[in-house]
Amino acid sequence: MNLSKKTIIALVVAAIALILAICVFVWKKPQSSSSSQENSASTQDHPVEKAEVLPYLNLTETKASYAVPFCEKKNCIDVDIQTIKTQDAWLNSWIEKNQAKVIQAQINLKKDLSLQQAINAYVKKSDEWQDKYSKNRAYELHIRTRIASQRNQYVLLQLALDSKQEEITIKDRYYFFVADRKLHKNLTLLDVLKKDQQPTVHQIVQTAYQDWLKKQTADVNKQAPKTLYWGQADWFFDGEGVGLHYQANQITKDAPQLDIYLTTEQTKKILQPQVYEQMF
Repeated sequence: MNLSKKTIIALVVAAIALILAICVFVWKKPQSSSSSQENSASTQDHPVEKAEVLPYLNLTETKASYAVPFCEKKNCIDVDIQTIKTQDAWLNSWIEKNQAKVIQAQINLKKDLSLQQAINAYVKKSDEWQDKYSKNRAYELHIRTRIASQRNQYVLLQLALDSKQEEITIKDRYYFFVADRKLHKNLTLLDVLKKDQQPTVHQIVQTAYQDWLKKQTADVNKQAPKTLYWGQADWFFDGEGVGLHYQANQITKDAPQLDIYLTTEQTKKILQPQVYEQMF
C-alpha cells in the first residue's frame, strides 16, 4: 500500500503526540502519590486535637445504696441518706466517698472507708451508746446531697446534715467539697492557688476571723485558736468568687459557723489563671 507523503507525516506526528502523553501521565502519577504521602505524614505529625467532652451529669435524686442491720430493739437507729446519681461514674464514686467522710466526722473517725463501712461504724457507735444505759436513745442521721454549683469541669458538692447523738441535736450542718472532673481529683483551696498567693489568702482569712471573734462570747474567745488554719478547710465557689466555710462547733465548742467570702477581684488575684478562666 502506497501512502502519500502527507499521510506519513500525519502518522508520525500522531505517534509522537501519543508517546508524549504517556510520558506525562507516568511522570504525574508518582508526583501525586508523593504529595498524598506528604499530606498523610503531615496529618500524622500534627494530629487534629479533639475537644474533651465530659459526660453530661443528668442528675437524679435517689436514696443512697446502703444497708442498716436488722434491729429488734424498741428504739432503733435512724439513718437516711438522700443522694444524687449522675452519668459520670467517677463523680458518683467521689460523692459517695465524701458522704462517708461526713458520717465519720460525726463519730470522730478519719479513715478511708466506703459508705457502707462508715455506716457500720456509725451503727456500732450508736449501739455502744445504748448499751451504756437502757434509756439512751439510738443515733439519728439524715444527709441531703446536692450539686450546689458547676462550671465546666469544676463541681461543688454540698452535703446538709441533721443528726441527734447522745441527746445533742444538730440541724442544717453543711459540708462542701470541690472536684475537678477532668483530672478526677478532689480539690483543696491550696490546689488551685497561685504559688505566691498563700500569704494573701492567709491575711484575708485572719482579718475575717478576727472580725468574727469580736462578735463571739467570752467563752468562745477563750477557747478559740489565735490563728485560723485554712489549708484543708471546706471551700466553695459561686457566681462571684470563692469562699471558706467552717461548721458550727468546728472552730471551738459552741461557736457558730463562719463563712469567709472573697470578692471577685480577690478571687481573680489568688487563683491560677487557667482555673479562674474555667471556674468563673
